[in-house]
Amino acid sequence: MIRVVFNRKGGVGKSSIACNLAAVSASKGTSTLLIDLDPQANSTSYLGHDGKDDIVGMAEFFESTISYKYRDIALTDFVRKTSFDNLSLISASVDLVDIEQKLESRHKIYKLKEFLNSLSDTYDQIFIDTPPALNFYSLSALIAADRCLIPFDCDAFSRDALLDLLVSIDEVKEDHNDALDVEGVIINQFVARAKIPQSAVDELKSSGLPVLEPYISSSVKMKESHAVHKPLIFLEPKHKLTQQFIQLYDHLNA
Repeated sequence: MIRVVFNRKGGVGKSSIACNLAAVSASKGTSTLLIDLDPQANSTSYLGHDGKDDIVGMAEFFESTISYKYRDIALTDFVRKTSFDNLSLISASVDLVDIEQKLESRHKIYKLKEFLNSLSDTYDQIFIDTPPALNFYSLSALIAADRCLIPFDCDAFSRDALLDLLVSIDEVKEDHNDALDVEGVIINQFVARAKIPQSAVDELKSSGLPVLEPYISSSVKMKESHAVHKPLIFLEPKHKLTQQFIQLYDHLNA
């Protein structure tokens, strides 16, 4: 199963959601791969790695599709192990910015899909973190994925962007990947006692959008997990926030 976590709006928690769902998957003994396609490399950092450490990752894989550089590297060599059992990573780096235009001009939009097809026998669960834009990398991910998860952070701008985003995803389905399914909207940074978040969620539900439960609460524990480069399931498995991710993962894989 290949899932892409995507929203064109920044700051909605794509990296936190992708990493923590992948970590829950790995904690259950499932062979899991996280792919970081965002040049900011937040997921790469979250899992304790550095896109500047001279280990090949997504930028080097894409470079291999437009030049002879890295051509002799096996596809599995772009994958690195993390310090967490059953969890592997293909890292991002700022070099993704430098090659994006070349990839677009040479029509390499399906290369990620081909790459992941070659890894499908190795990993039972693949999660893709994306940049906050509908660009070459996020489009590649949507083409490669089976399902799309959309983070939503309960403000008016996010709601408006979500409606536009669903139209864009429908276009991707029609033109490139008719098997892509919008699995649901993940409510993130939810404050149960506040009126605006609940009102925003109620509006989504009344529109018939697939809102997933449980909602992911706003908590300083998430920032703490970022700081120590350790997903919640490995940092504090009994915390309320951790349990919400476990419940969400179980719901998605029921």
